[in-house]
Amino acid sequence: MPRLTRSKGRAAGERPARWRLLLRRWRRALIRLGLAGLAFGALVVLVAVLRGHGAAEDSLAPRTAWADALTARLGLRVRAVVVEGRGNTPEPLLHAAIGVEPGDPILGVSLGAMRARLESLAWVQQAVVERHLPGTIVIHLTERRPFAVWQNQGRFTLIDRAGREVADEGVANFKTLPLVVGADAPAHAAAILDLIDRYPEIRARLAALVRIGGRRWNLRLVNGADVLLPEGHEAQALARLAVLQSDHALLDRPFAAVDLRAPDRLILRPRPESAPPEGEAGKAPPGPHGEAAAPGKPT
Repeated sequence: MPRLTRSKGRAAGERPARWRLLLRRWRRALIRLGLAGLAFGALVVLVAVLRGHGAAEDSLAPRTAWADALTARLGLRVRAVVVEGRGNTPEPLLHAAIGVEPGDPILGVSLGAMRARLESLAWVQQAVVERHLPGTIVIHLTERRPFAVWQNQGRFTLIDRAGREVADEGVANFKTLPLVVGADAPAHAAAILDLIDRYPEIRARLAALVRIGGRRWNLRLVNGADVLLPEGHEAQALARLAVLQSDHALLDRPFAAVDLRAPDRLILRPRPESAPPEGEAGKAPPGPHGEAAAPGKPT
């Protein structure tokens, strides 16, 4: 009787040759992809480090131009610029300060230089510039807040609380801001306006604050009268004026000037018969004693 033997088939669990080949191909592809990803990441980090921030980037530009071109070919281009916080900064000035166009290599954008250009704009107090790969620049703006309108030599300018000029265009859109007059008025406006804001009855009648001789203030009221404040003692004089208004409605009487410079006496100058009616007070009649002539509201 012939001996029965078991045929030699595939061992249990042995994968077909085609599966082993497929797995080897997948492993090679994954290894190549991983190496490419590491190389790309290293290139991005290298360019970012070389670029750095600020003026040093200019000296590195020739060395990194090739890297910018390479990363641009790989898709790292500016596709969008997102600006947050803009309210009053003119768009043409903002676009010029940003200084990039769609398609520019995003790793070639100098964030420090862009920030410096943005913060040189009068309206911009602070700018934060971020690079969001692969293709977005995000800009966060903090704009200066107009605090008052400054008139000097017939020119009207918006100023911020620190006294810095913000803009001389579109001033008519800020008619509700207080008006300050005089060459050095911006540097001292915040202090006197903070004092006046304590007394709504005075603030409501204020047309302009006029700086006299670089040392003290006159209040020009909407009815054309001037209130002369003493140098260095504005707080006491305004408190006294508020009491006089509360007890005697002084600011509503037809006076040309109320002189509070002397602490122990009050000097009132009546309005001459030839003075213009209240509706024409904005035409800026001469101030008392020839010291100043307060202007009307800007138009």
